[in-house]
Order: sequence, then C-alpha cells, then structure tokens
Amino acid sequence: MTSFSVNAYLTAHMRTVPDWPAPGVQFRDITPLLQNPQVFRVMIDAFVHRYMAPELRPDVVAGLDARGFILGAVVAYELNIGFVPIRKKGKLPFTTVEETYELEYGSATVELHTDAVKPGDRVLLIDDLIATGGTMMAGKKLLEKLGATVVEGAAIVDLPELGGSDKLRASGLSLFTLVDFAGH
Repeated sequence: MTSFSVNAYLTAHMRTVPDWPAPGVQFRDITPLLQNPQVFRVMIDAFVHRYMAPELRPDVVAGLDARGFILGAVVAYELNIGFVPIRKKGKLPFTTVEETYELEYGSATVELHTDAVKPGDRVLLIDDLIATGGTMMAGKKLLEKLGATVVEGAAIVDLPELGGSDKLRASGLSLFTLVDFAGH
C-alpha cells in the first residue's frame, strides 16, 4: 500500500500564477482546490479529522474574509458547530468590535459582531493562506477581546518566507497548514 500525502496531493492541484498581482510575485491560487469535488473533500476532511480530536475540538469556527468563509463554514458544518464571519470593516450590520492591522501599503480593519462568541469559547480561526500574518493576528485579537480562546489558526497554505507563520507562533498561536511553500 502506498502512503497518501495530503500536502503533495493538494500542491499538485494548486495553480501558481507568476507575476500576479505584481511582477516577481508567485501567486498561489487555491481556486482549483475548490472546483474539483474530490480535491475539495480531501482538503476539508483533513481539517475536519484534525478538529474532531477532543484536545483540539472547537466550540465555534471563525472564518476570515473572504476565502476563510468557504473553508470555515464547511468545516463548522461537518463538526456540527457554529460559524462566525470576521469581515472587512463596514460589512456587518450589528454592533461590532474592530481591529486594524498593517498591510504592505497602508492598513485594513476587520470586524466581528460583539455576540459572535462568548467568554471561554474555544475557537478555530481559519483562512486560505498565511502570508504576513496580519489578518489572522487581527482575527485572533478580535476573538480574544470578546473573551474567547483561539485554540489554533488553520490555513490551506503557509508562505513561510513572508514571516507570518513565525510572527503568529511568536504570539502564542498554534498553527496548522496543509501546504507549505517554503523554498518553492
């Protein structure tokens, strides 16, 4: 029997777009993972099986705008727990808390409804990709402002050369990713 590598399988189905959105950037496109139902199931199952473990099982999944919504909602559904969106500023209709973070050129702000989580809730924070770590760090801070504990940050792809995963781990956040593009 041959062993199956989720990392290799997903990597083989991803698309790299050179020089997008700027010259020299190798854009890691996850949309092919979503388009193929078998690949999508392998990816979601990898997350779901991990978070079924009692020590990692969350009370709720929080997804980061916007591709974290796709993953997070399906993972939450499969785990039979709730899902909360962390949105870009101005998109949520109820009372919110907000967190601003720095981008390469400027800043951005994300928001969360004040009743999205309760103090003591164990939260899985999920997104498609970890680059500089700013969005996930802002999401972690928002959840903690409301008294929740982020049990882990999860993403399909880690781009470690951009330093985000190191920064997130240094903040005390445990991370889980399916594909690592170190040295690629």
